[in-house]
Amino acid sequence: MTESIRKVAVIGGSRIPFCRSNTVYAEKTNLDMLAAALQGLVDRFELGGEQLDEVVAGAVTTHSKDWNLAREALLSTGLSPLTPGITLQQACGTSLQAALGVAAKIAAGQIECGIAAGSDSTSDAPVVFRRKFARRLIRLSQARSLGQRMHTLRGFSFRELAPQPPANAEPRTGLSMGQHCERMVREWEVTREQQDLLAAESHHKAAAAWNDGFFDPLVQSWGGLARDNNIRGDTSPEKLAALRTAFGKGPEATLTAGNSTPLTDGAAAVLLASEEWASRKGLPVQAYLTAGQTAAVDFVRDEGLLMAPTVAVSELLNRTGYALQDFEHYEIHEAFAAQVLCTLKAWESETYCRQRLGREQALGSIDRARMNTRGGSIAVGHPFAATGARILGTLAQILADEGPGKGLISVCTAGGMGVAAILERHG
Repeated sequence: MTESIRKVAVIGGSRIPFCRSNTVYAEKTNLDMLAAALQGLVDRFELGGEQLDEVVAGAVTTHSKDWNLAREALLSTGLSPLTPGITLQQACGTSLQAALGVAAKIAAGQIECGIAAGSDSTSDAPVVFRRKFARRLIRLSQARSLGQRMHTLRGFSFRELAPQPPANAEPRTGLSMGQHCERMVREWEVTREQQDLLAAESHHKAAAAWNDGFFDPLVQSWGGLARDNNIRGDTSPEKLAALRTAFGKGPEATLTAGNSTPLTDGAAAVLLASEEWASRKGLPVQAYLTAGQTAAVDFVRDEGLLMAPTVAVSELLNRTGYALQDFEHYEIHEAFAAQVLCTLKAWESETYCRQRLGREQALGSIDRARMNTRGGSIAVGHPFAATGARILGTLAQILADEGPGKGLISVCTAGGMGVAAILERHG
């Protein structure tokens, strides 16, 4: 432990290309992808054989075999097997929350370095038997005689064999994230046209970033893929306007597959360290992770499911003394274009900021030209637990490329939670 808080250096990130589910990575697992993303960091920063203080990683859509995911993944890399692995999950905020935890330990002097990472595959979704049949199988395994086995099978119906796929709804409400977001759209009066425009911009910026070579140091070819396969540089608001709505019907429905994130497979990781450790290893610092905040909203009682980042950012600004406009870069996770637009409108609303955030006046507007400048989740994709590390690595790379500045990260998650963070690079 140290007597003073130490600075937390972001050395850099690495990820595999993100791809639409049931395409290139259809036969890959969370373990495969996470190990590949971690190995990308090993290769990028020459960490072969290094014993790091910890690797914290997780996935959202998991099998029971993923229980020790972080540890098993690092054992499949060039890292020293003496490196501990910790598996963590906070829905779509998983790897950003992992980074905040690693950073807190570095700042307090408990550790010198660590990796935060996440992986997710909806191609390899866990499909299980329904509880009645699962319990029957357990009793069958415990039976010691033929009579006991026959008794266990009494009343069996082939209907019990119907698989139970993973649910795509909030357990407390029974509504999908998209359905919740449609409610937010109506509350904040966000139009379909505004959503399609933001989605098209996301694709255009991501395609330009790839063409400019921005992602070259960040993304390692893997599994037969060299770049993200969801990006559509030739899309337009007009093309997106032709798509059918996905989470409702009628004139009020606005969310489509085009202005929402696609189901995505992928993994990402980021290396964090103290300045002293980075100096000893000869690794330049891209940026510093200076603050983070987690918040939640009462979505069960009609707060917007994906509005928690408005609270997390407000509380983060209160603690740091920054204004919303004090940042050169904004990385706002695009779960849906509508979610981003609702967040921006909430920050601009004096009523919302006063009544919900407890502020005397509105946080105000941001310069949209500074937001998601290399594309966002709608274009790049959203492997749930990997998104935080993807954004953190992207923002650190932007700051390293462009020089001094500050960046604000905002990530919404299932369960009505939000995670926010600040990265800084000084001259």
